[in-house]
Amino acid sequence: MKWSELFTSSIGKKLVMAFTGIFLISFLVVHVGINACIFADLFDPTENGEMFNRAAHFMGATVLIRIAEVGLFAGIILHIVQGLMLEVQNRSRRGKGYAVQMGNKGSKWYSRSMGLLGTLLLLFLVLHVSQFWWDSRVAHNLPEAGYDPSHHDLFLRMTETFQNPWLVVIYVLGCISLAYHLLHGFQSAFRTIGVHNNRYLKMLNSIGIGFSIIVPLVFALMPVSMHLGWVGLNN
Repeated sequence: MKWSELFTSSIGKKLVMAFTGIFLISFLVVHVGINACIFADLFDPTENGEMFNRAAHFMGATVLIRIAEVGLFAGIILHIVQGLMLEVQNRSRRGKGYAVQMGNKGSKWYSRSMGLLGTLLLLFLVLHVSQFWWDSRVAHNLPEAGYDPSHHDLFLRMTETFQNPWLVVIYVLGCISLAYHLLHGFQSAFRTIGVHNNRYLKMLNSIGIGFSIIVPLVFALMPVSMHLGWVGLNN
């Protein structure tokens, strides 16, 4: 396969989708691990998000990680563009559709709705970046942390943001979309790059299901916990 075909051929687009998808999955592991630091507040109410703020500060102040963020955004954009191109291509090939609709007998609804789920995730991502990443990394509009003026109090921003019940609902819906997107995308990515051994596929399918449930659930618990007062300043 020529390099030009990597972005134009059907197989090339699927390979790009697979590799960028696996890259984004690895990012989710790091992101959920750092964000889960807010739950330290459950064990020590006087902690007030210090562990989370220090972890977020490390991510924002480390040059290599900031450079990696450029690759992350490039991967997200490439994943979205190739996904949309594949969706348009698949729809044009299907034309008016099959004479007999197979429904879930042929494939699960979420595997047929990856374009829709991806679009919902894109809208959620724009909201998330505008509320937290932009002010933290670019505008530096966050308040200073009481324990160290050189640190931004992202924990306080999260606590204040998630007092809005509508934003909590939007974030939870975004996490549900992520769960279904991962449910198909996780195992599909490894199939695309050539994993066909049944033993490995069964293992990857089990890991994928667990990952698709646990990671979005932890993400969803964050706004819910802060809104209900389980986690937050002086909870």
